[in-house]
Amino acid sequence: MSLLTPMAAALTIFVGTYTPQDGASRGIYAVELDPATGAFGAPRLAAATPNPTFLAWHPSHRALYALGVGPDATGQSTGGAVAFAYDATTRQLSPLNARGAGSSLMAHVAVDATGRLLVTASYHGGFLATFPVGADLKLGERTGLLPTTGVLGPKTARQDKPHPHSVTFSPDNRFAYVCDLGLDRVFIYAVDPAHATLTPAGACATAHGAGPRHSKISADGRFLYVIDELGSTVTVFARDAASGALRALQEISTLPADFKGESICAEIRLHPNGRFAYGSNRGHDSLAVFARDPERGTLALVQILPCGGKHPRNFALSPDGRWLVCANRDSDNLVSFAVDAATGRLTPTGHVATVPQAVCVLFAE
Repeated sequence: MSLLTPMAAALTIFVGTYTPQDGASRGIYAVELDPATGAFGAPRLAAATPNPTFLAWHPSHRALYALGVGPDATGQSTGGAVAFAYDATTRQLSPLNARGAGSSLMAHVAVDATGRLLVTASYHGGFLATFPVGADLKLGERTGLLPTTGVLGPKTARQDKPHPHSVTFSPDNRFAYVCDLGLDRVFIYAVDPAHATLTPAGACATAHGAGPRHSKISADGRFLYVIDELGSTVTVFARDAASGALRALQEISTLPADFKGESICAEIRLHPNGRFAYGSNRGHDSLAVFARDPERGTLALVQILPCGGKHPRNFALSPDGRWLVCANRDSDNLVSFAVDAATGRLTPTGHVATVPQAVCVLFAE
């Protein structure tokens, strides 16, 4: 582990983890990244909380939300979301409250652009749960529970039932897109921040057996990029801004053409400059880099390189796009890469930080 350079204004990263009873992790960790070298400071426990496996900011960056456990309307403790106040000066988290969804542990959490609606996706439960966010940044009682339904995909070992895996809000905040791994569908919902609710507004299919997992939308709102966990592909959709409807444009592999082993995808990110996309492969244990055509929306493979560990569950780009930090769950580490702004290519810095069961990376602005 490297020390930060003395005069560098460090970037703060929060790391979500699994917290099994026999494991070393205790919750959310914070680690500083040197913006001059990509070196990490010593990780510290930022919040002791069970299984904060995904994290999301309030748009004001005055609160961070994590998956976890909270009381439902009956007072029973269930999977849900936990709210933390964030002090940008001290870089500290302090608990606000928690809310349960009513059933099952969650897989993903997202907050809309107004900061009034929080949505969790339950992979095992097959539903979305919606919560209001108050002016005090606390979570209100659940406003809705929406099951995803449809015809199951052909890969019965994983596509045994609906498995909503992520929620992505459109740039205009009018629609939310939900990838369902079990149904090979991207579901579309109309967003109502005032009532903290979602209303079904359509769906679009991926390839059979693709298993869509996570998605990102281009800044201009014209294209949706879906990483397919089971297909080891990225599916590119054109998006109609008025209706929210999707139309498939391209499917491109995240793996080398000669790879014959088992691998599944995890995360997808777009570079802040809009010119590149990145995806992670678990099994092949690599990161795939794509050049993005801003007008056509299509992708072209640039690079596939080792992720620096095992099982790259999640990664994120720094706000300025100069660094990529990858969380490798099975090797308990964070690895940093320098990003070439002209080509999108990644170069390992050689810097590593140890975080047990690391599964989510979230940069502070």
